[in-house]
Amino acid sequence: MPRYNYKCSNCEHERVIFHLISETAGDCAECGQPKALVKQLTSPLYVTRHTKAPVVGEITKDYIEQNRELLEEEKTKRETYEPT
Repeated sequence: MPRYNYKCSNCEHERVIFHLISETAGDCAECGQPKALVKQLTSPLYVTRHTKAPVVGEITKDYIEQNRELLEEEKTKRETYEPT
């Protein structure tokens, strides 16, 4: 869920609020002014909990397997090579 920076137009209090992009924040928690929060011009920060970074061992295994296939192709080319 993205977080957005807001600033109160009444008391200048700044805060970060988590909400969907379709939602808006309204009342200031500090001064109680209704609809005083103004979204600041920043890029939203997304907090994800289920992202899985690639494991180095898995990347290495994939690389070795790909190169093993290339090596086998080169071996078959060499075995069937006929010099002219």
